[in-house]
Order: sequence, then C-alpha cells, then structure tokens
Amino acid sequence: MHHSIKSVKRRGWQALRPALIGLGLLVAACSAPKKAPPVVAPPPPPVVAAPRPAPLPEARLNKVALLVPLSGANAALGESIANAAAMAMADLGKPQVQLLTYDSANGAGEAAARAMADGAGLILGPLLGSEVPAVQAAVAGRPVPILSFSNDAAVANGNVFVLGFQPGQAVARVVGYARMRGVERFAALVPQGVYGQRAQLAFVKAVNDAGGRSTAVVPYTREPAKLLAAARQVTNYDARVRASGKPMIRPDGTVARVAGALAPVPFQALLVADSGAAAARFLQPLSRFGAGPGQVVILGTELWNNEPGLAAVPALKGAIYATVPDGRFNGLAARYRAKHGGNPSRLASLGYDAVLLAHGLAARWPFGQPFPRAALLARDGFAGIDGAFRFTASGVVERGLEVDQLGTGTVSPAPASF
Repeated sequence: MHHSIKSVKRRGWQALRPALIGLGLLVAACSAPKKAPPVVAPPPPPVVAAPRPAPLPEARLNKVALLVPLSGANAALGESIANAAAMAMADLGKPQVQLLTYDSANGAGEAAARAMADGAGLILGPLLGSEVPAVQAAVAGRPVPILSFSNDAAVANGNVFVLGFQPGQAVARVVGYARMRGVERFAALVPQGVYGQRAQLAFVKAVNDAGGRSTAVVPYTREPAKLLAAARQVTNYDARVRASGKPMIRPDGTVARVAGALAPVPFQALLVADSGAAAARFLQPLSRFGAGPGQVVILGTELWNNEPGLAAVPALKGAIYATVPDGRFNGLAARYRAKHGGNPSRLASLGYDAVLLAHGLAARWPFGQPFPRAALLARDGFAGIDGAFRFTASGVVERGLEVDQLGTGTVSPAPASF
C-alpha cells in the first residue's frame, strides 16, 4: 500500500500531538510560581515562676499554759474561763505571748506535765486548790509560776499565786463599811466547813481591826431545823426571854417572874457568810427571834454577786455585801453571749485578766528565759475586767472591792488603784 508523504506526516503529527500537549502542560506546570510556605508562629517563651518571698521569721513568743477542765463536772466553768482567755488574746490584737490550753479534767498534774513538755514558762490554773500539789509536782522545781484560779489562800507559797476571789477580803470590806456607818456590834452565822472557818477568822479580825465588837459567831448546817436553832442561838433569844421578866413576890413569899418586853438582839449587823439564797432562808427564823429586816443590817459575802435574783427578794432589801465591780464584766458578758450564745460564768473574768497580766509583763520576759516572778509582786498592781488587783508577798491576790446594797446599787465604789 502506498501512502503519500503528506499523509504520513499528518499521521505522525497526530501521533505526536498528545505527547507535545502533555509536554506543554509539564512545562507550564514547572514554570508556575511557587506558593510561600505557611507562617508558623514562634513558640511562646518559657514561663519562669516568680521567686517566692522568703518566709517571715516565726514570732518568738514565750508560751503560757491555761489549765482548766473542759470535760467532766466542771466543764461549763472551765469552758467559760478558756473562752474568756481566748477573747483576751483576740482583743490584744498582737499578743506578746502564745497561749496553750489544756484540759485538766483527767488530772491537772497530767495537763501540767504536757505543758512542761511543750515548753510553757507560766501556768494559768488549775481551777481548784486541791489540784495545786499535782501541778507543782509536774513543774518539778522549774522556775515556772502557777497562777491558780482557786480562792484557797492556803495553797499560796513560793511560785504558787492565788488569783481567785478571797472571802476574807469581802468580809473585811463590808464590815469596815458598816463600821464607818455607825455600826458597833456585830454577829455572824457561818456554814460548817472550810469556807465557814475562813469566813469566821476573817470576820473576827475585821471587827477587831475596825474597832467594833463581836457578840456571837455561830456555825450551822443547811438543814431547816438547824437554821432555826442557829438563829435562836445567835440572837441570844433564851437569855433575852429570861431577862425580860420582872420578879414579883407573892403573898406566900414565893417569887414569880412576870413577862415583860423582850430585849432587843445584842447586835446591830449580822453577817451571813453564805450564798444569798442561804441568807434568804434565814430571814423567817431571824424575824421570829427579833432580828428581822429593819431590825438589823444583814451583811453578805462576795458569793452574792453571782445571784442577780436577790434584788427581787423584798426581805433582803437593804442588805449589803462587798464584791468586785461589775461594769466591765457586764460588757465582756455581752460580747461573750454574742460570740458563744450563752452567759459566761462570773469566774470567766479570771481567765481574761490572767491573759492580760501575762501579756502586760511580756516586755520583761525575754524569749526563752524564766518568767519574771518578782514582777508579779508590783505594788501598783494590775488592772483588769474585775478592777484593780495585786499580789501580796504571800502570793494571795488583793482586790479593790465595792460595796453594793440590794435595792439601791453601789453605795461605796471600788478604788481605781492602790
């Protein structure tokens, strides 16, 4: 078969055409402009934590141990004292001592031993005088003063100080006030027991010191029949009855005694060294024997300050007693109720004032050194919720007391200082 060159050329071109087209596409592709690579953000710089400030040096504060019962029969009283002590620390803002509280219900000696192991240099407590020897044993000769909340002056010695309210001081204050008001003759009813014995000694001394005269001191037990017998004895009733009759000679020569007016009781003021409630139970027997309200002045003790209901007993109106001032305590009690939802014990002020005392002497107590015992004997004393107070050389607290009269209020203010 013969094909012309022209047809051959045409067929060859047609055959090459696809290849040339593909080559053109390849060239076009190779000559197309390149796209710029995507911009990638640089990695963030590493986070470097700011250097922590150096910790502040821990405050170097001497430790004070508070020993009170927080369980058991006296838990409510111990809780009041502990809460008031904590309030004092908060009120100070920046206290200069560290307060550590220990439950003494299972043994004050054991609590004191823990306090010693923790490095306490001052002990506030224990609550009872009977617990003091165990605390002393735990202290074991260390120069650590003990400020007991007891009112038992007999436990004060060496490093033991007694911070509790003293019945003898209240007796002396009220007797002295009555003497200044013209009372010369005094008598006393005292309960049997340690409290009554101490009240009796304080009464006799106070009357003598004031230049008065004691006509009788009669102990009693708190049984109704015993109260009647004590009232009869202290008023000298039987002797007064015998003395009231006048002799009359009968026609037959015999002598008869005709009853006359009963002589008054031999005293002008009568101390009932007991609670106000006990004094109220004496009123009827005393009236029967000529020593009722309006006939004699009834004197009470510091115990009456814990019985606000006495002002509502009509027969006790006019009775007088000595006590620490209540103004600041009433303010503390209001704040206590707002914080804790209940009324504090009247002894709560002991915890508050003990903390104030420790804080006030902190400037004289170098860290790690023994507590400055001599500073406790400062003659100017200290000021607290219960007013001015100081310790005598024997270690017993001395307080500035006011005299209050039921139905009237304060009739002789407490001294502001010594």
